[in-house]
Amino acid sequence: MSKRNSQAAKTAARERLRAEREREAKRAKVRRQIIVACSVVGVLAAAGGIGYAVVQANKPGHWEAVKDAKVVAPAHTTGTDGTTVVIGKDSAKKTLKVYEDPRCPVCASFEQAAGSVVDKDIEAGKYKVEFIGGTFLDGDQLKDGKIGANAEGSKNAMSAMGAALNVSTEAFMEYKAALYSAKYHPEETDDKFKDDDYLIEIADSVPALKNNAKFENAVKKGTYDAWALAMSKAFDTNKDGVTGTPSFVMNGKQLKTSGPNQPWTAEEFTKAVDAALKG
Repeated sequence: MSKRNSQAAKTAARERLRAEREREAKRAKVRRQIIVACSVVGVLAAAGGIGYAVVQANKPGHWEAVKDAKVVAPAHTTGTDGTTVVIGKDSAKKTLKVYEDPRCPVCASFEQAAGSVVDKDIEAGKYKVEFIGGTFLDGDQLKDGKIGANAEGSKNAMSAMGAALNVSTEAFMEYKAALYSAKYHPEETDDKFKDDDYLIEIADSVPALKNNAKFENAVKKGTYDAWALAMSKAFDTNKDGVTGTPSFVMNGKQLKTSGPNQPWTAEEFTKAVDAALKG
């Protein structure tokens, strides 16, 4: 091989090597551009997701929005926003105020033990009952062992009670008893009353509410949601000094059991009411 051919071969080899390096450099540049582009898209997507989550978190919840809604008061109510609920005979001279929260376990115990006594007393004209419903337990919902404010059951059950009251006072009392019954009342940490279907299932145990389309529509549409909040506000601003449930007030005085740790039984309730009626 001549020196010239040898030199030409070397030159050709160097040219091929240079061309290959350029192609590799171009491929590397394209890869970098793709990686950068994908990274940017990923960052934007993440930012968009975070932004969406922030927006959703800051959106007012249903019950927050209901605060500004017009109150639709159920039938058989009086007073501001229909928050006065009095049940009993007009001939009854005295009124027993009953303060309860739908999710309250002690209220459930009282209703199971003495609810029938209250019904008999009302029927006998012994006294009228004014119901004041609170929903403060929704703010005490236990979550992962910590106190949160994300429960809805008390408010939702109160709204359903409004739907029952709109049917009749008898339906209201029977539905209230069913909500507090051992069969249907959930544990305090179980926000089961937030489920409309469950509230309707409970209503099926009340003849006047079973398959009652008007009642069911009111529950599902939240017709009385704003009323439930108004009732809760009436509880929170009561002038009887009541802060817990169940509480009973007659003649401006809270009824007490015979001992500080004595639970409400039918006997304890009757004893306290009879003493208040004489006062």
